[in-house]
Amino acid sequence: MRLATLRTDEGTRAARREEGFYAVLPHASVGALLSSDDWLQAAAAEETGRVAVAEADFAPVVPHPNKIICLGLNYATHIKEMGRDTPRYPTLFAKYDGALIGAHDPVVLPVVSDTVDWEAELAVVIGRSARHVAESEALEYVAGYTVANDVTVREYQRRTREFLAGKTFEATTPLGPELVTADEFGGREPDLEILCEVDGEVMQRSRTSDLLFGVPDIVAYVSGIITLLPGDVILTGTPGGVGDGRDPKVYLAPGQVLRTVIECLGETRNRCLRESGV
Repeated sequence: MRLATLRTDEGTRAARREEGFYAVLPHASVGALLSSDDWLQAAAAEETGRVAVAEADFAPVVPHPNKIICLGLNYATHIKEMGRDTPRYPTLFAKYDGALIGAHDPVVLPVVSDTVDWEAELAVVIGRSARHVAESEALEYVAGYTVANDVTVREYQRRTREFLAGKTFEATTPLGPELVTADEFGGREPDLEILCEVDGEVMQRSRTSDLLFGVPDIVAYVSGIITLLPGDVILTGTPGGVGDGRDPKVYLAPGQVLRTVIECLGETRNRCLRESGV
């Protein structure tokens, strides 16, 4: 099943992908749907309206998650290009929902820095509350997977030891367009190609099987720290090929198109615009 959060005249609505259209559901978002009892049954319920696929206006697939938890240094190629040691434990940081944008919304380049970088990532969305979950059972708590790009302001990331400042700039993180439910992968951790392009030039290409800490590791580890709730989003880290790891360094510029593609999940396509009105 493929689910999306669409912007409509009545506000955002969860929707189920069908052949050529989205079946609109009586939930304000995919996050609200996941918080309902037996969300898989609710997602398959009779539609309240239809939106043609070509006319869909995508909000972030989960617009207001309780938590957005991100991993750094989780692909060997990225660890090497950034000159870091291989971590013993998952490197966690957070992001706020004001950073999220829809699959085709503009990435806003802040006026305070020109060091804005791309980071294509597999995003995991939680389907039910998880606390002290065993790694062997962790995938049972995953609702599904979607596409993200953890767009990062490198200058701010490096101002302190903590990553947060560079990671949660307003309107920088595409998430979507759809949540592909975990049952589409037979309950197994998917091995998918992940790709990032800037103006059609391939910058990153890898597979999610190259993650240092896989999805079960991450869910189990985080659930030992805090309860994961339905709709929580986990960004699993980026492979090598970021602009900051190049010589000379390369960053996003106004007018460029950032495209992030994950096999079977879809793509986000976002034009970069300079922040205005400041």
